[in-house]
Amino acid sequence: MGWWLIFAVFLYLACAGLIIAEVFVPSGGVISVCAFACLIVGIIIFFKHGPTTGWIGIVVAVVMIPSACIIAYKLFPMTRFGRSVALSPPHREPGDAIADTEELEQMLGAEGTVLTPLRPVGMCDFAGRRVECVAEAGYVDEAKKVKVIRVQSTQLTVRVIDKQA
Repeated sequence: MGWWLIFAVFLYLACAGLIIAEVFVPSGGVISVCAFACLIVGIIIFFKHGPTTGWIGIVVAVVMIPSACIIAYKLFPMTRFGRSVALSPPHREPGDAIADTEELEQMLGAEGTVLTPLRPVGMCDFAGRRVECVAEAGYVDEAKKVKVIRVQSTQLTVRVIDKQA
């Protein structure tokens, strides 16, 4: 009768493996049905050995199967196969998408040219560097000269420079 218990433990391990495989293999639920069958047959074998063994088998299943899944999902991305099939986040340089606040604060008082109309937000060029800016008031046409009057977080506020004055 001892080899039946070994077979029941094997069925539990097969159940955990099949549940993990279900995530990666599109089977329409067939693998899940097989995993559930392994679990049920394992429980039946444990209860045939005795009620105490059966309840111990249920406790083992409740602990072992989720633990195996969690460990597998934690370890999977670290394997060679896991790294080859999982997407990795893009590598971004500092200031790639959002300008660094320290660099923007240095631009206070800088003069530049409007590249796209500010309605009230648009792009300006400051010595070859394109930065998104907010107009102080109203609409600013393209190619106007502007000056940075305020830096708040990652937002530059600009004012049109009046060259006639």
